[in-house]
Amino acid sequence: MSLFLKNLLFTIFVPGTAAVLLPFLIVANRPEGLATRWGLQQYLALLPLLLGAAIYLHCVYGFAVLGRGTPAPFDAPKQLVVRGLYRYVRNPMYIGVLLVTAGWALLFNAWPVLVYALGLSLAFHLFVVLIEEPSLRRQFGLSYEQYCRAVRRWLPGPPYEPSNNRS
Repeated sequence: MSLFLKNLLFTIFVPGTAAVLLPFLIVANRPEGLATRWGLQQYLALLPLLLGAAIYLHCVYGFAVLGRGTPAPFDAPKQLVVRGLYRYVRNPMYIGVLLVTAGWALLFNAWPVLVYALGLSLAFHLFVVLIEEPSLRRQFGLSYEQYCRAVRRWLPGPPYEPSNNRS
């Protein structure tokens, strides 16, 4: 299966479910359903929606081109990706998904979606700390340790300058 197809399928089934399907199901269960009046808040909601989607897609592209893999843990990049947005923050893909989810909460003025986004952020944090980071430490060793010391997990910071020019 091509790398493009694997990334597309993962995107549809995992972040697509977390950041699109589940928020829509939450909103659809409200008495007013998906109906919303467009005002300033709804137009402002487009910012996190579009920014989050752009961040996610940029990261998937980096995983495919630079890392030769996908965001799926069973088909992770073969090389550590520390360029692009990963120079500034270790988990931009998760941040993108959370921005999209927060955008839906704002668009539909739906507190339950915001509560869901907060729970999703906790789940992401626990997954990163308990599963993803230990796996990356085993896979990439010292280069990942150096990267972790230089780049924050969730808040963007100064750009990472690796000691060698590997991606």
